[in-house]
Amino acid sequence: MTKREKKDAAASDQAFDYSEAVAELERIARKVEDPGTGIEDIDRYIKKAGELISGCRQYLRTAREKTDAMETY
Repeated sequence: MTKREKKDAAASDQAFDYSEAVAELERIARKVEDPGTGIEDIDRYIKKAGELISGCRQYLRTAREKTDAMETY
C-alpha cells in the first residue's frame, strides 16, 4: 500500500462509523423483511445495504492491515 493509499484509508476510517453501519444494516433488514415494504423501497434498501457492506469490508480490511503491520514490528 502506498503512502497515499494509507492516508486515504486513514481518512475514510475516520469518516466511516462501523458500529453505525452495522446498526443501519440491522434496520434495513427489518424493513426488507416487513411484508408492508414496497418493492421500490426494497430495491433502495438493498442498494444502501450494498454500500454499507462495502464500507464495512473496507474498514475491516484496513483494520487487519494495521494489525498485521503491528505484528511485524
